[in-house]
Amino acid sequence: MRIGVAQTRPIKGDIPKNIENHKKLIDQALSLDADLIIFPELSLTGYEPELARKLATKPDDNRLNDFQAISDTHQIIIGIGLPIKNAAGVHIGLVLFHPHQAPQTYAKQFLHPDEESFFVCGPNSPGLIENHSHIAMAICYEISVPEHAETAFKQGAGVYLTSVAKSVQGLDRALPRLAGIAKTYSMQVFMSNCVGPAGGMECGGKTSVWNKQGLLMGQRNDTDEGILVFDTNTQELISAT
Repeated sequence: MRIGVAQTRPIKGDIPKNIENHKKLIDQALSLDADLIIFPELSLTGYEPELARKLATKPDDNRLNDFQAISDTHQIIIGIGLPIKNAAGVHIGLVLFHPHQAPQTYAKQFLHPDEESFFVCGPNSPGLIENHSHIAMAICYEISVPEHAETAFKQGAGVYLTSVAKSVQGLDRALPRLAGIAKTYSMQVFMSNCVGPAGGMECGGKTSVWNKQGLLMGQRNDTDEGILVFDTNTQELISAT
């Protein structure tokens, strides 16, 4: 399976422009025959907790229809980040568009204390991608909660797919932690991060892929948008454009 992770520079609060930028990166992934592509945490709004309540929407928002159409046409799974509203409140969501299926939503279960004023925890969920039960999802702070990766491993995941908005300083802890998860649980680990200002911090990019031994297989820089595509069967990095 060819899995892509995107590195974006979100435009604060501008969902339409961020959608267009997402579509350009999806086109790159399609040119490399990717089967799946994941975007950073809250990628369609930028990581802006103070704006989340105003910008929150639902997976069936008509503005997201293009993602479903692309998924249907090209047989690719697309995971985008945005605040999701329901009766419980606003979740930090990862919405996955599958070919010819209803969207799947994963809501962040473990919030950083700084997020608790703006969001509610998602329901207890396996966090596995539909029809691909060997792939588990995680959103940012969840990689700091040991039980999250352990649960994914116990559920049979061989791939740990993480969508984050990590600052330059936060990456100093996140990168070795993700390499350790890969090595400890013999899982292939992917991290999709953003660059540029977000939520009062500067995001540090370095979108990355690790193999099951915890070795870094590919990493983007800390300034530019782009993608990484990695073939989990051949263990080859297809592109770092």
